[in-house]
Amino acid sequence: MLMNNPAGKAHVYGDNIDTDRIIPGKYTKTLDAQSLAAHVLEDLDPDFRQKLTLGDILVAGDNFGCGSSREQAPVALQTAGVSLVIARYFARIFFRNAINIGLPVMEIPDHDIANDDRLEADLQQGTVRNLTTGKTYQAAALPPIMFRILQEGGLVNYLKKYGSYQSL
Repeated sequence: MLMNNPAGKAHVYGDNIDTDRIIPGKYTKTLDAQSLAAHVLEDLDPDFRQKLTLGDILVAGDNFGCGSSREQAPVALQTAGVSLVIARYFARIFFRNAINIGLPVMEIPDHDIANDDRLEADLQQGTVRNLTTGKTYQAAALPPIMFRILQEGGLVNYLKKYGSYQSL
């Protein structure tokens, strides 16, 4: 289910972007993912939805997804069309929520990716190639179980297929 090589234009933001900036709390009273996606990042960048093309990549600095344990944040990004989130460092709860819903995330502490750079990632190898600059970045490796969960499209799909995390 997982696209092993997400590719798209980079949308770059800074440090400490909390879940309320990703999807404001006033919109989280629904289970409709399309409604969430309609408001993703609107307080941080009101034009984000218009700039985003299906498959584009969100790039951030340190502590992306801090704040609440709001699972709607990665759901909103994924439903809006973000194929991958790269950050120097993720808040742990956002990182795990993203994996659980099948949204690929990569930690690259030393990236210098710029807005509108064209990127291509190899999730299996943990690399991101900047097609604009020619640089290649190595991400922190995902534990095998997390990669398998991503391959299945999230934790629910993984558990439906394998029955438990013991099935490695």
